[in-house]
Amino acid sequence: MLCCDVRGGVRRWLTLVSGMVECLCFSGAVFGWASLVVVLKSGGYFSSLCVNGTGLNGTAANGTQELDCSGQDQQLSLVFTIAAFVNNFLTLSNGFLFDHFGTTVSRLFGIRPAWSDSLPPPQPALSVLLYPALSCIAIGGIMLLITNMQVGNLFGSQRSTIITLYNGAFDSSSALFLVIKLMYESGVSLMVSFGSLAACSVIHLVRTFLLLPGGHIPYPLPPSYTYGVTCRKSEVFSPVTVDEAPPVLAKSFWKCVFSRLFMFQLLWLSVMQLRHYLFIGTLNPTLQRLAKEDPSLVSQYTNAFAITQLCGVLFAPWNGLIMDRQKSRPRAAGETESESDLRAAVLSLALTALLSVLFSVSASVPLLPLQYLTFILQVLSRSFLYGGNAAFISIAFPSVHFGKLYGLIMALSAVISLLQYPCTILIKVWLGGDPFWVNVALIVLCLTAFIHPVSVRLHCRKLASQRC
Repeated sequence: MLCCDVRGGVRRWLTLVSGMVECLCFSGAVFGWASLVVVLKSGGYFSSLCVNGTGLNGTAANGTQELDCSGQDQQLSLVFTIAAFVNNFLTLSNGFLFDHFGTTVSRLFGIRPAWSDSLPPPQPALSVLLYPALSCIAIGGIMLLITNMQVGNLFGSQRSTIITLYNGAFDSSSALFLVIKLMYESGVSLMVSFGSLAACSVIHLVRTFLLLPGGHIPYPLPPSYTYGVTCRKSEVFSPVTVDEAPPVLAKSFWKCVFSRLFMFQLLWLSVMQLRHYLFIGTLNPTLQRLAKEDPSLVSQYTNAFAITQLCGVLFAPWNGLIMDRQKSRPRAAGETESESDLRAAVLSLALTALLSVLFSVSASVPLLPLQYLTFILQVLSRSFLYGGNAAFISIAFPSVHFGKLYGLIMALSAVISLLQYPCTILIKVWLGGDPFWVNVALIVLCLTAFIHPVSVRLHCRKLASQRC
């Protein structure tokens, strides 16, 4: 029986686990760029931008011709910048699509470009096609995440933990490009690897119709809520399973957008996201500089970075557990569930900001062995960042606006993340490849993220004083 009450039985667990596998293997692959860029360089993509060096006599110390490939690095960095921008900015349209048309339509829209349109150009002469290829991976991946986060609604008091778990799986899926890198080094071409991934779209389609609702999973969950392929008709017409109308007292979408909570959440997300995007986008040239152009060392540290990304799925749920644990404390007299959720979020927001500052400090020290610690702090910070962002949006604002608000905040933060490209140019052209002063500026910027948890704490105190 494919349709059953989700409060009992194993169906919700099957939905949870299959969604975890989906996010872990496919959704956030674009952020494994540090591994893929090594393969693209080896394959000669944008190699026409490498020119003869301008050093002494234009030759290296061993008498061989020295090449300056900074132009190639800049072009590949721009590929990632645009893909990362598309990943976030189109979350706005994806969020509206999800809120208005439900799960099935949204996933059908996202699955096709995820891998079927993402095959890399077969020849380096067509390097420019990397731009749409990587962007298509980003578009489909973020839609898989958006439609899976609602599964947290099936688990009630563990809702925040499930949301952060899925975001952690999204982070860990960046290790997919490490697998492709290792396969490429073993003789498997990029076309074969990406072609195999495109064939996996069938798995997404099967899960869309068998293990997810046609509309949305509501919160709080109504009694005897059902979903599944044999429930589609009842799901559409039953008043307990159809997407419920917004509550009378729910804030309007625009009131949510112009609230102080949303504005400071945007600041909190944007400054830390910019730090992460710039780190990922410039990791390869940074490792080359610290390793003194030793390709074996660069490959070793690139693999180490990709492997640490797998830990995102282990670290992210701790953020959700912190929020759910704080929320489980006894409420004050007259305190609503919404106020309790906000109070529980303060520690999570502050801890995420602290992790980001520690990561930024570590990344600023130009010592190659220290990068192992930097990689660990990076995945910790990033896991807490995105899971915490989604969880905060889900608890601070009405659930009927979740898709739109999540999409809007990701889109606005994407615009700010475009600053990573001029920062890259600044490092390469004006600072001689040394990112030290840019890193110092980013540390200061990340410190502003502490404004948000302080603001939320003050907001909670204000609500408490109004109850007295």
